[in-house]
Amino acid sequence: MRPLIISALVCGFLALHPPAVSAAAPRHETKDRHDKRMAWFREARFGMFIHWGLYAIPASEWNGKPVGGAAEWLMNSARVPVSGYQPLREQFNPVKFDADSWARLARRAGMKYVVITSKHHDGFCLWPTAQTDFNVTNTPYGKDILGPLSAACRKEGLRFATYFSIMDWTHPDYLPRRPWDPRPGVPADFDRFRRILKSELTEIITNYDPAVLWFDGEWEDTWTTEMGRDIYWHVRDLKPNIITNNRLGKARYLGGASAGKDSVGDYGTPEQEIPAGGLPGADWESCMTMNDTWGYSRFDHNWKSSTTLIRNLVNCASKGGNYLLNVGPTAEGYIPAESIIRLNEVGRWMDINGDSIYGTSASPFPKPLPWGAVTRKPGKLYLHVWSPEGQSVVLPGLKNKMGRAFLLSDPSREFKVTRIAEGARLSLPEALPDKSDTVIVLEIEGQAKVAPQPPISSNADGSFVLNALDARADSPARY
Repeated sequence: MRPLIISALVCGFLALHPPAVSAAAPRHETKDRHDKRMAWFREARFGMFIHWGLYAIPASEWNGKPVGGAAEWLMNSARVPVSGYQPLREQFNPVKFDADSWARLARRAGMKYVVITSKHHDGFCLWPTAQTDFNVTNTPYGKDILGPLSAACRKEGLRFATYFSIMDWTHPDYLPRRPWDPRPGVPADFDRFRRILKSELTEIITNYDPAVLWFDGEWEDTWTTEMGRDIYWHVRDLKPNIITNNRLGKARYLGGASAGKDSVGDYGTPEQEIPAGGLPGADWESCMTMNDTWGYSRFDHNWKSSTTLIRNLVNCASKGGNYLLNVGPTAEGYIPAESIIRLNEVGRWMDINGDSIYGTSASPFPKPLPWGAVTRKPGKLYLHVWSPEGQSVVLPGLKNKMGRAFLLSDPSREFKVTRIAEGARLSLPEALPDKSDTVIVLEIEGQAKVAPQPPISSNADGSFVLNALDARADSPARY
């Protein structure tokens, strides 16, 4: 992953589940075809990100000193030359790696897909590629990682996906070189590097059949939008129904993959944040860490609570997006206990409340609600309540005829809902059953209809309130 900069506002190894040979993907996809291709992604709402590679060995420490920044960026942050970094492969022996337990953990957390770093910016490949010897074969472990994990995911009913970095700090043909390690005696051929990328992607698609290719590292000047578009159609021709994110071209704009001529890919990727108003008109996915770094760091103990993770998931779904939650396994192959504890807690909540997340659409209310969030399905609003003021919540501008209101975890517990001038008011019990997020189902007639709310509201003292979400952006935020 790239350090977060917040803007204003073929193969000689066993092929596992190879995709069927099919005709090239149509260059002008109809809306119906696109919607069909994206359907499972929109239904899923929740996935696991796995950042794992050689950087788990130093774990944010180099030459006996802590290295700041993201753990997976250690080679860059500590200014380690290729000659100093590549020998880490001689220590890579994750004998505790258990693909089945990783996939089972994701499934029990309520996740529907898993994305693992097949190759991060350091160029180390977690599969036995024929394109470079800097791969898992040439380590003490010596075995494929992607194959067992892809099989385990399918066994658990999960979609398998791969992260893939364009930027490659160790490959001799990648440009630009790092300024502290120019390697003038090593010739580079960037066109050859692009051909190698295609061959690596062909291996991944042919042997592991990923549902998503999650690209990254597209921002350096040597990479162009046309190069990204060439890669996009290469992978779509190999597997027409594959999905990619929007980190192939040069336009991570607000609005995701639908914005700008330089946009390439199928969905937007806000990183370490949830867009306040979502990304209307675009598919998107917020990728976020459980602590502060993506790869494993021995120094990072700043863990988010399970309540925060649950509310992040709800906030993404309530704005029409997905939540991709990261784990960073250790060099031995363990997922940290702190991650497991939190994922199990999220899973217990999802066991009860998953219907309010999977396959839902964004809230019909155009502004944030002070008491929580809303997701919806036809005929139902799911009210996610965690910070009410008093014993009721207001649904501003709701026009639909209303039916029952009941607790999702116990449909026999009903709540009083009344029509008021401002919309509707729902009465609450004295104590919420779930402090993280109590989900109440409100039955409505038809699709949700909400009256427009004025952008300016007045206070009793005569002052006015301007909502930031009603402002117009004069320049795009980049995702």
